[in-house]
Amino acid sequence: MQSPMQSEVFITCAVTGSGDTASRHPGLPITPAQIADASIEAAKAGAAIAHIHVRDPETGAASRDPALYREVVERIRASDTDVIINLTAGMGGDVVFGPGENPLPLDPKGTDMVGPLERLVHVEELLPEICTLDCGTMNFSAGDYVMTNTPSHLRAMAKRVQELGVRPELEVFDFGHLVFVKDLIKEGLLDNPLMIQLCLGIPYGAPDDPMTTMALVNQLPEGAIFSGFSIGSRQLPFVAMAVLAGGNVRVGLEDNLYLQRGVKASNADLVTRAKTIIEAMNVRVMGPAEVREKLKLRKAA
Repeated sequence: MQSPMQSEVFITCAVTGSGDTASRHPGLPITPAQIADASIEAAKAGAAIAHIHVRDPETGAASRDPALYREVVERIRASDTDVIINLTAGMGGDVVFGPGENPLPLDPKGTDMVGPLERLVHVEELLPEICTLDCGTMNFSAGDYVMTNTPSHLRAMAKRVQELGVRPELEVFDFGHLVFVKDLIKEGLLDNPLMIQLCLGIPYGAPDDPMTTMALVNQLPEGAIFSGFSIGSRQLPFVAMAVLAGGNVRVGLEDNLYLQRGVKASNADLVTRAKTIIEAMNVRVMGPAEVREKLKLRKAA
């Protein structure tokens, strides 16, 4: 079978994430200024898209504070850096049960569960070109929590994102999530072109081996534009896998802290390395203007 790889691809940089990684990397972007600067540096290194979470500037913990998102976005826009802003809408769906035989009440320290429209408050205000939509519920090994996205919540979020004219990046962690994506298509809640992110190698979602990757690719809706990534030490090798599979690429400190064994990375380092891998495969890295046209993005606010 001929490889489905494309002649040109784009890079997304996930600059900070929401995981408990601040204590493990002194250079992890935490404050709005640091997150904005990291996004700008990633763009200058070759990333067309910056995928953005925010953190409490004092503690480094994940946050949903719209004011923090506002500061990050305003700083990036004021810099006149050409980069597509992709804001997460994944926060607000975390459930941690009580211990042992007493799952209720929920553990208040780890649980952050709000309504579907509250998860989009920052998206409504800032109108990025892209926001994420996690397309299912999944157990996470880290922290023993459940990423909770009910069908009704996701339908409400998809409808609102569609009304706002923001392109949803559909986060797919396992095969059933693609089944749900296809239901959203049938219901008219997603517009073309579809943008799908295959999030692989995350316990306990789909693994990142070639057979699983291609099985997911072969089940994508017709015409979907997809990216793929893995985590930790598999992030950079998976750059080649994603390109070979016909997809685009995501790297960044959200998913991996190291450039190589024992060497901490910056976001720009990871983008630069990904670009090197891609170009060594005789594939061209696309710029933001080209990606906007490819994804038919609405002009940012």
